Amino acid sequence: MPKIIDGFWFLPKKLLKFTLCLLLLVELNACFKDKAEAPEVGGKVKLEKISFKQLSGWNKENFAEVVPVFAKNCAVIAKNKNELLYDSEIKIKTKDYLSVCERFNKKNIRTTEQMKHFLESEFVPYAISNNGNAEGKFTSYYEATIHASLEKSAKYRYPIYGKPKDLVEINLRDFDVNLPNTRLVGRVENNRFVPYYNRRDIERNGIKAPVLMWGDDLVDIHFMQIQGSAIAYMDDGSELRIGFAESNGRKFKGIGSILLEKKLLSSGEATMPKIREWLRKNPQKAADLMAENERFIFQRLSDADGPVGALGISLTAGRSLAVDNEYIPLGAILWLDTYTPDKDDLEKIVFAQDIGSAIKGVVRGDYFWGHGEEALQEAGRMHSDGRYYILVPKYSSPTVR
Repeated sequence: MPKIIDGFWFLPKKLLKFTLCLLLLVELNACFKDKAEAPEVGGKVKLEKISFKQLSGWNKENFAEVVPVFAKNCAVIAKNKNELLYDSEIKIKTKDYLSVCERFNKKNIRTTEQMKHFLESEFVPYAISNNGNAEGKFTSYYEATIHASLEKSAKYRYPIYGKPKDLVEINLRDFDVNLPNTRLVGRVENNRFVPYYNRRDIERNGIKAPVLMWGDDLVDIHFMQIQGSAIAYMDDGSELRIGFAESNGRKFKGIGSILLEKKLLSSGEATMPKIREWLRKNPQKAADLMAENERFIFQRLSDADGPVGALGISLTAGRSLAVDNEYIPLGAILWLDTYTPDKDDLEKIVFAQDIGSAIKGVVRGDYFWGHGEEALQEAGRMHSDGRYYILVPKYSSPTVR
């Protein structure tokens, strides 16, 4: 039988060895499958030094708006100085960022002119390309809203779960340095480590997990899970912020893809507002279709002033970007060059502060639009070609692994 020590499951040695071998085979098979289906994700990353004059729209930027986000970014880099910028293909020495941040903190920078001069004095832009292609895809996300109550009722009947008590996480490399650095989520059943329940199982049968609150709309809850966070408008008039706590480890499949596959929407209609409209008009089919996305997100209550990204700080509307941190270091400063859903130029400084299961590739980003209905309308329509450039401390020498 497995033992519980300090809240963690430990399996007998023989069973653990067998389980890890089986998991490794499954993981290797998944890796080969993913590579075959998405060859554009990998590739040869190249950095090319350019000048600020080559950045389209640079002189039109509102640099004063960047100041508080830069300060917040510096604070988290200082806090995580031994870890932050080393785990991606593009490597930048954290100490070089810290030096820039120290000089920033000594200056009382407030205006657009001051911040523009500081960035041009301290950084050098580099163009990023993948196999010679600098173009990539940029989508957008937002902070959802739901209506909820702390008490279950006929109206508020859908549970918003916290992290389950029986959810177990392991990393293969913790057991053998020669194994992949792969994190797996599951549970223990009859002395076996098995995948965690899928969405359909959870919604039909319930799970051993705290219920943070009860929602009134399964579609809104599903959208909250896709985005990872939400503001909950409570029935007593208060507001609570809900953040990402954990997932069930299952593969994500977007509801838009599901509706397209079944020819329930055309390609031109697969925007978030249109998807939500279809689901609400077809409530009996909606639950079954949403359950085809096996990934389920567990939430936590948050007292932050915004949704918290993978960098560990609250995201800023219009300034935070989710990236693939296999290639782009979290905490990096980027110049984004793309366009909005209405084809207006979107040229501005953004910060790599988040990641996402669907954000994969060298030139790939998910722009954080904000929260509320207006943000949904914009984020749900964005699917733009574009490129980005990484701003590197002037006296640093970025390398590519």
